[in-house]
Amino acid sequence: MPPLPLAASFLVAVVLMWASPGPAMTVLLRTAAMQGFARAAATVVGLEIGLYAWAIAAAAGAAALVATSEIAFLVLRVVGAVILIVLGARALRAARRGQLAEAPLPAPQAHGSSWVRGMVNGLLVQLANPKTATLLISFYPQFVPPDRPLFATTASLGLLQVTTELILYLIVAAGVSRAGQWFRRTAVRRWLDAVSGTVLVGLGARVALLRH
Repeated sequence: MPPLPLAASFLVAVVLMWASPGPAMTVLLRTAAMQGFARAAATVVGLEIGLYAWAIAAAAGAAALVATSEIAFLVLRVVGAVILIVLGARALRAARRGQLAEAPLPAPQAHGSSWVRGMVNGLLVQLANPKTATLLISFYPQFVPPDRPLFATTASLGLLQVTTELILYLIVAAGVSRAGQWFRRTAVRRWLDAVSGTVLVGLGARVALLRH
């Protein structure tokens, strides 16, 4: 780990980045509101597994390939855009179907398969975001002192970021899921699906247009 003052600065930067709107937060909010805390927690786990995978890739230099290779960046950009647009289209389709609904959705039930789907969903969203790779490769080195081993320190910073985000995301998921019954009302559900779907499609389009 870097010295304590540097680690504190790292945590402040992590919280500021976490609070910035993006696909991870959009997917989490919709999942917590519509499918409950258990599914949202699974999504958070998937998001943070994906983040730590990128952190280790950055430490090993693999993320540099995405940052410097036109082909690798293009492939990841296309895959990421497709995933986000598909997720957005599903939400928009759900909003359209909701126009025919006459009653709120029942409270979600926790199932093992649902938990796995939530985790995979979060993992795909995180891994398919080329901005994560390019951000980490420029972000982490700022907090690695010259006299510290690059891989071990970066891996430690990644673990610190994952732990911090895990706590923050779970707090948000718990708060949103407590109001889940209100979110599952027909009119509110349609509005949430429409907004989150539009945001995800927009983010997917932005990823597709990213410049290397």
